[in-house]
Amino acid sequence: MNSTTSTTAPLVGQDSESRRTRPTALGFDAAFSPERCRVAGARGMTTSQLRLWHVPESLAADIVSELVTNAIQHGSGDIKLRVQCSVDRLLVEVSDQNSAPARMRPVQDEDTRGRGLHMVDQLAMHWGVSDGGLTTWAAFGIPVETPR
Repeated sequence: MNSTTSTTAPLVGQDSESRRTRPTALGFDAAFSPERCRVAGARGMTTSQLRLWHVPESLAADIVSELVTNAIQHGSGDIKLRVQCSVDRLLVEVSDQNSAPARMRPVQDEDTRGRGLHMVDQLAMHWGVSDGGLTTWAAFGIPVETPR
């Protein structure tokens, strides 16, 4: 199991070697209203940025969808998406105004909902909740690019 609960998300990009070609710190923030139609936009925005950063978009697109959907369904207030990329790590954070922390719930085979954080747990290197329950984050290792 990859889940972690902490007061802060892991620091991104503290080490860099001159051989690596990805900049040491890239990122974006977006804020939007808690409407279901915003999930596709958040996913698309993230996918576009990951392409620009030469990061496999499959790393985070599904996670962004799940975390934003959870914030819409279980959170309150506007939603904030933050994606940070370093030389070898990708960090996705989704925040809302509900201080009840996201948590995995047991699911049965016949359940059609409630599997989102299980997927996050399987795909992310680490994940957790910070900011007093307001932010759910997931961290991924990404391949290091080296010049040929």
